[in-house]
Amino acid sequence: MDQEEGLKALDNIVTRFNTYEDFLDSQITTVDLYYLEDETLARQLVELGYRGTGERVKREDFEGRKAAIEISRLAERAQQKTLTSAGKDLQDNFLMALAMREEDNRNGKLSSVIFIRDRNSYGQEISGYIDYAHRLKTEDFEVYFSGKKRLLPRTTDISFYNWDADIAVCNSSPNYQVIADNPEGLLFRYKRDRKILNVDPKAQPGDNSTRIPIPTELYIQAVIFDHISRRKT
Repeated sequence: MDQEEGLKALDNIVTRFNTYEDFLDSQITTVDLYYLEDETLARQLVELGYRGTGERVKREDFEGRKAAIEISRLAERAQQKTLTSAGKDLQDNFLMALAMREEDNRNGKLSSVIFIRDRNSYGQEISGYIDYAHRLKTEDFEVYFSGKKRLLPRTTDISFYNWDADIAVCNSSPNYQVIADNPEGLLFRYKRDRKILNVDPKAQPGDNSTRIPIPTELYIQAVIFDHISRRKT
């Protein structure tokens, strides 16, 4: 049995039995108990490899692997807890699209820019581009995933425009540098790999980037730009 097969066999044993003693008991036959007349002695013989109906497993291997599996399980549960979208009953395509990208935006595997066009609470038409990863770090998205509030562009986002009040604001974020003086339109440079994200719907979004319109009932228009950094670390 090679190392990989041995580890797989150990994992099977560890997940089947709560304790090492339970495993030892499973290896003891009624014949063993009849002749030995002592359960503790029977367990010791199995542990030493003199008795048993299956593969010998050392106590330290069993307990070490048991602990490793438990640590992994707790880490996975902790990771799930950090995802605000976890366990939410999401009905709209937009919220489902955000949920699909939440973990990767939190851990840096993906960088998403969200374009939203809609009306604010005053009935004014607004639009803007949101650095999703940055907003996740600076804001609790519980209110959005639970449906208590709608995610809308703000004057602090990487781009904001109020069409009725004619207010335009651009801000670089920790992830994106805004290039506002480009004659062909607004551009964002991803700081990690310095690739350009072009948000013009008539142009290609750029290297390692995609533009995905999201059909939604929450907004007049919603688009998500996904960028995968290829920078070697």
